[in-house]
Amino acid sequence: MAKLKSTNLYLVASQQYCRNKNILEIAKEAVSAKIDILQMREKNLSQKELLDLGRALAELCKRNKVKFIVNDDPDLAKTLNADGVHLGQEDILTFPIKDVRTILGQEKIIGLSTHSIEQVKTANSLDLDYIGFGPIFSTKAKSYTIGTDEIEQALKISKVPVIIIGGITTANIRQVLDKGATNIAVIREIVQANNVKEKVVQLKKIIKGQKNEN
Repeated sequence: MAKLKSTNLYLVASQQYCRNKNILEIAKEAVSAKIDILQMREKNLSQKELLDLGRALAELCKRNKVKFIVNDDPDLAKTLNADGVHLGQEDILTFPIKDVRTILGQEKIIGLSTHSIEQVKTANSLDLDYIGFGPIFSTKAKSYTIGTDEIEQALKISKVPVIIIGGITTANIRQVLDKGATNIAVIREIVQANNVKEKVVQLKKIIKGQKNEN
């Protein structure tokens, strides 16, 4: 049984991109507008701050049936009883996927960032539930982009769902959807929106509309 729906709007929640707003308040607004997956991505918090925020986000997501993913740290994901963990290419040097699966168990979700077709091919040999593929467009989080040209190939060859990420906005999302993507991850487009709920609804409407056209 698939652990993810076939179409998802995935919010990567990070306080560092939130300007003057609080990430928990943004998360509440996004969850109320029916995002599908929320990832806690905080690299500058103490362990206590991570635990406090993680507990609040885990409860919020559980109450609203939103998948809750912890970035980088499988042990923290287990402590919070999160739905899963998302790892970067550098993380799996410290936490091999087979060890992460042992920590979390078969029922939990493991995702991995990929940045090239070669990395997608390598990911096919790992015990994963999805991969992220990007960054597609320019973003402050990464110093490079891979563009839209390889999206179709990544979708075709990956054995697990592919979540497209990197600088995606309402202005360019159709360029990604036109390549066949149905799983979209965003950060700033939601967390920096003047109206978070309205932005989530807008993005979901575009994604759903594209799927219904195909």
